[in-house]
Amino acid sequence: MFPTVILPGYLAGATEYRLLEHELKQLGFPAVTVPLQRRDWLITIGGRPVTPILDLLHRTVTGVLRQYQTSQINLIGHSAGGWISRIYLGEKPYCDRVWQAWPHVNTLVTLGTPHLSQERWTRRNLDFVNTTYPGAFYRQVRYVCVAGKSIYGERSRQWAKWFSYKSYELTCGQGARWGDGITPVEAAHLAGAENLVLEGIIHSPKATRGRMNLIPSVWYGSPEPLRIWSAYLA
Repeated sequence: MFPTVILPGYLAGATEYRLLEHELKQLGFPAVTVPLQRRDWLITIGGRPVTPILDLLHRTVTGVLRQYQTSQINLIGHSAGGWISRIYLGEKPYCDRVWQAWPHVNTLVTLGTPHLSQERWTRRNLDFVNTTYPGAFYRQVRYVCVAGKSIYGERSRQWAKWFSYKSYELTCGQGARWGDGITPVEAAHLAGAENLVLEGIIHSPKATRGRMNLIPSVWYGSPEPLRIWSAYLA
């Protein structure tokens, strides 16, 4: 088994992924979460470069390669962590920096990642990613893109449906879509990747508490969905 590195989503810290890390280890996948804290994201707000996140990811990957004496890892990117990982794989300069990590990544799994966006600040980075590395760009890397399908966006009095509608609209331009409450299904997939749709999955581990029981309490890292997509790490 290749060791696995987990890159958290936007404004999330590593502690929110400890249970996912533990569950992966129980399934036989050595796992390490990039040691991010929420404050580490503040410098990236407003579409600023995500180089501080990429540098911390690189230090984590380098340490794991050394610790396990291996030439490759599996990389899991949740939410924004998925498209940031696509920059990390690449060999073209991003803000005058190059990480060129694709030879060291066996499989990239993205969980609820918005691989496109209509939001002008996010587009600064995503346009770079999708123009420079469209779709499942590196043939040597296995891309697995997992989308959750639990909430249909509607102009509704129900908070979850209304919030989802606005989030989907900001992502793909239309709010009346299925998604995980944050990312619509079509935005979570990439051309040429192994694209999965998992029913009843919400976006974030923080959201599992729900609100007025309007949304299910299962996210990508919960045991049942984890067993499905983790099979692609083997």
